[in-house]
Amino acid sequence: MIGRKDKEDDVLLTLIERKTRQLAPKLFKSITADNGSEFSDLAEKCQELMGIYFTHPYSSWERGTNENHNRMIRRWLPKGTSIEDYSRSYIQSVEDKMNHLPRRIHGFKTPHEMFEEELKRLRESA
Repeated sequence: MIGRKDKEDDVLLTLIERKTRQLAPKLFKSITADNGSEFSDLAEKCQELMGIYFTHPYSSWERGTNENHNRMIRRWLPKGTSIEDYSRSYIQSVEDKMNHLPRRIHGFKTPHEMFEEELKRLRESA
C-alpha cells in the first residue's frame, strides 16, 4: 500500500498478517502503528473498520514482525530511495517475493503456504 508521509514524500505501508506473516492488507482486524507523523490520521480514517493501536515512542520491539519485514523489503527498496522511483508493478513484485520467501519461524514454509493452510483450516471448522 503506497501512501504519503507529507506533501512531498510517498511511503510504503506494510501490513502483515501476524499468524502467517502474509502481506495481506484486506484481512485485518487491527493495525498497530508507530507514532510517526504519517500515521497521525490513521485512527480517524480506519476506526470504524478495525482497531487501531499505537506503540510507545522509541519502542520498535512492540512491532517486531513489521520491523523484520521492513528490513527484508530493503533488499529491493533500499532506505533513502524514493518510492516514486519504483512502479506499482515493481512494488507488487516485491510483495509477491515476500509472500513466497520461506521463513524459519514456519519451518521454512512460505507465508503464502501458511496463509492457504490457515484458510483451509478455517473453512473446515466452519
